[in-house]
Amino acid sequence: MSSSTIYALSTVYGKSGVAVIRISGSEVLNIISQMSDINVSMIKPRHAYFTSIRKKETKELLDKALVLYFKAPHSFTGEDVTEIQCHGSKAVLTSILNELSKLDNVRLAEPGEFSKRAFYNQKMDLTEAEGLADLIDAETTMQQKYALHQMEGNLRTLYSTWRENLVKVLSYLEAFIDFPEEDIPENLSENILNTVFKVKNEIEKHLQQNNVNERLRNGFRIVITGETNAGKSSLINALVKRNAVIVSDIAGTTRDAIDINLDMGGYPVIITDTAGIRETENPIEKQGIEIAKEKISDADIVIALYDASRNLNSEFKVLKDYNGKVFYVANKIDKLTSEQINNIDDKKHIKISAKYNQGIDELTNSIIETIKDSFSTTSNYLITRIRYRKALEECLENIEIFNLNKEIELAAEDIRLACRAIGKITGSVEVNEILDKIFGSFCIGK
Repeated sequence: MSSSTIYALSTVYGKSGVAVIRISGSEVLNIISQMSDINVSMIKPRHAYFTSIRKKETKELLDKALVLYFKAPHSFTGEDVTEIQCHGSKAVLTSILNELSKLDNVRLAEPGEFSKRAFYNQKMDLTEAEGLADLIDAETTMQQKYALHQMEGNLRTLYSTWRENLVKVLSYLEAFIDFPEEDIPENLSENILNTVFKVKNEIEKHLQQNNVNERLRNGFRIVITGETNAGKSSLINALVKRNAVIVSDIAGTTRDAIDINLDMGGYPVIITDTAGIRETENPIEKQGIEIAKEKISDADIVIALYDASRNLNSEFKVLKDYNGKVFYVANKIDKLTSEQINNIDDKKHIKISAKYNQGIDELTNSIIETIKDSFSTTSNYLITRIRYRKALEECLENIEIFNLNKEIELAAEDIRLACRAIGKITGSVEVNEILDKIFGSFCIGK
């Protein structure tokens, strides 16, 4: 890790009342001394100082600001850190950042470098760092909630527990490799197998979660399908409460799939308006229909929309191979008779009029409840990244081939690879910890 002191603007660059410049590294106190009126020999950590920020050489005033000092290791990065809370004008920010760039052994931070230093200094593991990144990117309340869970170390605790159990097993196996004349006692052998079996079952259960975890980060996919002029574009506009797509009575107006991002009940969703499904000779419209079918196959929820004023028995052959949740929605109920509405009620379809905003709340609430139901009781431990899933699958593969009937060196290698796979998630690597476990568990010196 670089020994340079780093700095960066931690707030958005532009016009604002207050901006924060963060500095981390061994030169922090020198910087405070050179650029402010603070006597660093008397400075107290975690106290706010209102002071002048000046140029190092000429002492020209740049701004009046609050300066906070965090002494290592009690800081975000684990190093000495200071924050300059200055006025957020472009002129002020440019002048302070330019002055910092002129100081010796001080440089602009690389993307993510503050968090990287926090990781290297064991202030957080990789899952917590990625939870922080998710929190910064959070656009909905549920994304915020689960990012905070991850930042608090929920995943770290879960994965570290599994890894520690496997490391303990590995320490036993390594000990018997070093002392081949000793047989593994039956009670220890049973303990090893029980531990491995328990970890295996818990990982399998964890992996059985569906893709709700990744969807929470990237958005649940909702696709609206139906015949031409069923009112798909009108429904999109009603759901997002704005004119997001073109509405026309001309059949085939929507030729491509149009994605709209939306916060629905705190959950991120991507609603896709697709081309109307019908027989056509138009090559461009045909292509749009094929795209619609691809979108349906990838969707978490499909809204099967039909014009109830034209057809009360609309068929959706395009859904014959789809295994996800489908909402059958009858549109244009403002044109129906009471008898026709009763027929729709018998089918338990959702009734709406996209044009007059009728039934939209019921449809929205049904979608939100479906998304909520997709979360399991273990949803505090979401596999929020594909790399977590791949690493856990790799761990599981090595555990599944482990047994004590093979040569002990090979059995130990299976567990070592399983430990390493989990370590990829949190950033842990086994170095001396196995030896520590050995010497802590066996009286080898006696």
